[in-house]
Amino acid sequence: MTAQKKDSTLINMVLALFIITGAAGLSLGYVNELTRGPKAAAKLARKVQAVETVLPEFDNQPVSEVVRVMAGEPGDSTEIYPAYLQGEFVGAAVTGASEKGYNGLIRLLVGFHADGSMENIAVLEQKETPGLGTKMKGERFLRQFRGKDPSEFELKAVKDGGDVDALTGATITTRAFSEAVQQACEAYRGYKESLPTEN
Repeated sequence: MTAQKKDSTLINMVLALFIITGAAGLSLGYVNELTRGPKAAAKLARKVQAVETVLPEFDNQPVSEVVRVMAGEPGDSTEIYPAYLQGEFVGAAVTGASEKGYNGLIRLLVGFHADGSMENIAVLEQKETPGLGTKMKGERFLRQFRGKDPSEFELKAVKDGGDVDALTGATITTRAFSEAVQQACEAYRGYKESLPTEN
């Protein structure tokens, strides 16, 4: 094969690769644009469902009334979804997060009554080990938090001197989960203190 033919083949291969890459990039961009709206709608629907799951009865639109409070790592802000029933504040759903899960980030939504006791918890994001850490989403684990006042319920695993019964074989996940709940509790207390007092 002559040097000229080699150069010609190399140029053709590079040109073909460039065309294929360009076409693939354009296709991906187009598909991304097409699915952006449905993805956003699905994300909003999941958020609305999570808020409804963790809050006491309400009649306002907490998701559209979200308050964002600057927080440290992880994440840029804590989201607080206030709940009202017939104009009276009945509680709020608050995000909490910890990067200390067995496989990284755990993000929760904790629902509080006006008195600060916990209504329910929804797991928004996690990458824990299936069959172990993922049991944090189970009824058996979550029910121990419901109705508890965080000022009287120590949000640490029992083996760390707290009141949280750890997930079997997933103490690291339990610690991260508890830390995320604690973060939400602190954010809720701060938010509640900022509300105008009723006369």
